[in-house]
Amino acid sequence: MDPLSEAVLAGASPETLSAAPVPDRYLAAHLRVEDVRMFTGVEDKDVRKSLRVGEVPMPELAPDEVLVAVLASSINYNTVWSAMFEPMPSFGFLKRFAATGGFAGRHDQPYQVVGSDGAGVVVRVGVGVRHWRVGDHVVVSPAYVDDQEPATHGDGMMGNEQRAWGFETNFGGLAHYTVVRATQLLPKPAHLTWEEAASVTLCAGTAYRMLVSRQGADMKQGDIVLIWGATGGLGAYAVQMVKNGGGIPVGVVSSPQKAELLRRLGCDIVVDREELGLGGAENGPEETVAAGKRLGRIIREQAGGDPHIVFDYVGKATFGLSVFLVRRGGTVVTCGSSTGYQHQYDNRYLWMNLKRVIGSHVANLQENTECIRLFDLGHLSPALSRCYQLAEVGEAARLVQTNSHIGKVGVLCLAPEPGLGVTDRAARERIGEQRINPLRLPIAAEAL
Repeated sequence: MDPLSEAVLAGASPETLSAAPVPDRYLAAHLRVEDVRMFTGVEDKDVRKSLRVGEVPMPELAPDEVLVAVLASSINYNTVWSAMFEPMPSFGFLKRFAATGGFAGRHDQPYQVVGSDGAGVVVRVGVGVRHWRVGDHVVVSPAYVDDQEPATHGDGMMGNEQRAWGFETNFGGLAHYTVVRATQLLPKPAHLTWEEAASVTLCAGTAYRMLVSRQGADMKQGDIVLIWGATGGLGAYAVQMVKNGGGIPVGVVSSPQKAELLRRLGCDIVVDREELGLGGAENGPEETVAAGKRLGRIIREQAGGDPHIVFDYVGKATFGLSVFLVRRGGTVVTCGSSTGYQHQYDNRYLWMNLKRVIGSHVANLQENTECIRLFDLGHLSPALSRCYQLAEVGEAARLVQTNSHIGKVGVLCLAPEPGLGVTDRAARERIGEQRINPLRLPIAAEAL
């Protein structure tokens, strides 16, 4: 371990951190451009074969950037896409970014460090950074925006040069160090451990924009919200936000064990997919309508009406049902599409019933700030279920790839063990360990 990493783990002062040399190379989970065609003609694109852990060169810091020593990160589905080289190799994103010129040219490398979540310690700041200092404990938003674009100042997600850090950029969070723009940083909730905090920004921020923000569904008290994949990374945060905001969450899961976990999250109505006769992404129109009618009856009987909002990140397997089920004038809000991007639905249900579909992507800095505040207050809890070491990142990503996980799967980077990083013990005791970690109770292992 290099002297700077040792100083971070020792809790050294900002002065000591600033004096320690930045290493020339660092350990990172990364992909190699020569592996791009390794899955051609292969049905099971096992990400354990493409994700490498090894040293990569330390990039130069731009004036508006910050170097963060990463204590923990987590797996998101975009890392799975990158490691499968689908729907296209993410090295193409790096080339297009590099073509914009200046410091962006650093990102076009024969390797890509992946990962779009992170929690750690600021160890260097660029000369143009004003609001962050060496020694600050931070979490990283995946929204990599260009603050010189006019559209960014209306909504950070609307700029043409907005990118997902660690997916459409290089130098991501599954590493000992990461380079991020200052506009990606947020204060780490002081009562959370490194791995808990690292499970928050991408999925919770995305769920916040989808449900709570005016840019999304603009949920109000009393709204009935159908949540597909309700014990997944996004779904577990969506359930909490609906409940916290006075709505009525309806969660759909795939096993009795996951149903029990969902009840622990406070979900009002829990539905097992088996009750609906859903077999996956290849349901035909008749099966889809029949399943929709069954689910609609369940929701009306238990919630008193059809959903005002459907929260859909599953995609191909559920989107037709989402459009069918949402009430007249209601909203389907969608992102991700983990089961496939090509959605089919009967447009009559959309146009004749004046329904809306809203596409949503990550969250702007203000939305993520409001979201993190809810964690600080103890109103939201991390969705972390288990944690791996950086050397085991392939296994962690494989768990997500095969949908064998619940909530978020964490990865320890510089942190030698779980449970470190809490600087406000009083707040943690006040909120309560069980409430902070609802998916890390013994039942969580059974659900896997």
